[in-house]
Amino acid sequence: MPDTMLVQRADSAVQGLTPMTIDSLADRALKALRPRTFQPDPIRSQWVAMVLPGGGQIYNKKYWKLPIIYGGFLGCAYALSWNNQMLRDYSQAYLDIMDSDPNTKSYEKMLPLGYDITPRIDQFKEIFKNKKNYYRKYRDMSILAFAAVYVIGIIDAYVDAELSSFDISPDLSLRMSPRAIDTSPTADAPSLRRANNLGLALTLDF
Repeated sequence: MPDTMLVQRADSAVQGLTPMTIDSLADRALKALRPRTFQPDPIRSQWVAMVLPGGGQIYNKKYWKLPIIYGGFLGCAYALSWNNQMLRDYSQAYLDIMDSDPNTKSYEKMLPLGYDITPRIDQFKEIFKNKKNYYRKYRDMSILAFAAVYVIGIIDAYVDAELSSFDISPDLSLRMSPRAIDTSPTADAPSLRRANNLGLALTLDF
C-alpha cells in the first residue's frame, strides 16, 4: 500500500509539470551525467606561472603554448647576449680611442687590417660613441622584451584558466521541434478550454 501511494504521488507530480519543464529537467539530468572536464583554478595557474615560466600553461594542460613561451625566452636571451657583447666591445674601443695611451688600441680589431684612421680620428671617435649608445639601447630593450615575455606568460595562464569555464562544446546549438502546448484555463484566462495544441518550440542548448 505505501508503495502504491508513492507511485500515485509521483504520477500526480509528473502530471502537474508542463512539457517544457519536463524537457528542461531531462536536459539538466543529462548534463549532470556527463563526465566533468578539468577546469583549472585561475589564481593557482597565475602563481604557478610566476614561480616557473611556462608552468601555468602546463597546469592548464595547454602544452602547445610551451614552444611559444620558451621560444620567446630563447630569442630574448640571444638578443640580450649579442647586444651586451657588442656593447662591451664598442665601449672598450671608445675608451681606447679617446685616451692618449698608444698601447690601448682594441678599436683596431673592428677595422680592416692595416687601416689607418689617423686622418679621420675625430670621425671614428663619434662612430664608436654612437655604436656604444646603439647597442646599449638594444641591450636594454632586450631586457624589457625578456620581462614582457614573462609577464605575457602569466597573463595568458590566468586568462586561459578563467575562460576554461565557458562552454564551447559542440552541444551549443539552436534546435526547432514540434511541441504540444497545453492551453488549460488559468486565473488570467479562465475561459480557455483545456486542449493540447500543436506548436513550434525553439531549444537553445548550452
